[in-house]
Amino acid sequence: MTRPQLAHTLADALPELAHEETGTEFENPQLVALNEPLAAELGLDVAWLQSDAGLKFLTGADGGHAMAYAGHQFGQFVPLLGDGRALLLGDIAGREIQLKGSGLTAFSRPGSDGVGAIGPMLREHLISTFMHAVGVPTTRSLAVLTTGGTVIRQQGAVPGGIVVRVAKSHLRVGSVQYAATQSEELVHKVVHAAGFSDAEDMLETVTRRQFDLVAHWMRLGFVHGVMNTDNVALSGETIDYGPCAFTERFDGNASFSSIDRQRRYAFGNQPNIIAWNMARLAEALYPLLGEQKVNAYVKTVQSLWNEAWAKWIGDDHDGLNAAADITTYNRTHGIGGEPGPLFIPRNQLLQAAIDAAENHGDYTKYDELLAAVSDPYNEKAGPEWMARPEGQLPYVTFCGT
Repeated sequence: MTRPQLAHTLADALPELAHEETGTEFENPQLVALNEPLAAELGLDVAWLQSDAGLKFLTGADGGHAMAYAGHQFGQFVPLLGDGRALLLGDIAGREIQLKGSGLTAFSRPGSDGVGAIGPMLREHLISTFMHAVGVPTTRSLAVLTTGGTVIRQQGAVPGGIVVRVAKSHLRVGSVQYAATQSEELVHKVVHAAGFSDAEDMLETVTRRQFDLVAHWMRLGFVHGVMNTDNVALSGETIDYGPCAFTERFDGNASFSSIDRQRRYAFGNQPNIIAWNMARLAEALYPLLGEQKVNAYVKTVQSLWNEAWAKWIGDDHDGLNAAADITTYNRTHGIGGEPGPLFIPRNQLLQAAIDAAENHGDYTKYDELLAAVSDPYNEKAGPEWMARPEGQLPYVTFCGT
């Protein structure tokens, strides 16, 4: 059995943003979900990951780095946030492995326990798997583990959980914002560490990526729920599946997050919010760009959004607006000439599956739904009833990590 040899590319390139952490050793971690195809892509030994040494690796006992970043949270700028319950283990095969819920770090908020509840980790694993299956750029989940302990959340004491997240990069708009509070030199370093030739390239490319991503979300009825600038990845991947959900109706007011009381991040606000977030990126890059380049960029924003909207919604807008169920419409009409998914992580279905796992340790429903959304175009991947609309029922999601 082979132990993976991880590099520490991001921490080495940006030591100003990286804080070395010793990690936490949990008493009795157990794997409850393992994405074996993803493990194979990364060249990881599945048998080793399932061993005692592998479980220690997947729960962060060997340590790693917590990354600093800033961010606008619900419109308010916070100059230092950082990974308060996350640990970057390193990178392999061109992708970074990060744990969520793995213990306290230098950036943990006062009163935080640094760990996560199993429910949100299962949510991220399943929804990110679905998003990847339907071609939405996304961070992915390699595994979910229980820690052996319990945590106190809205619903009382629940099992602690860790999700092992894989991404092209965990740099985000908030990373640039943090760098901008420090020095122009650090902003330069972040731009190049993120793979861009210069600040202008970063701003235009990230805007295109994010506009395309959000329009793609809209086509599927996905509501992210917490589009703070620290949850906007420079890579264009969907990141942070906290209080996310799916709306069955193309309803601009659809909002499911318990922490979004003003509906700032409601379904129909997502286009405006991502444009607002890109304006915050432009602000952080302003010293490197100058007024002329920023003004030129501003003039392109509407056309860039129109391009993304035309690609994913276009002439189907009226049909989607009138449809009783977005997924049924997509299955009938396709998406840009491609098939529409048969199975999606419908809110009530997923919640019932998570509840059974969280409260009773019963993963039967969860595994069945995961199998269906992992192969969402295949009618044999799940039972017929799993594809039926639920109706736009009242639903609330909690961040809960």
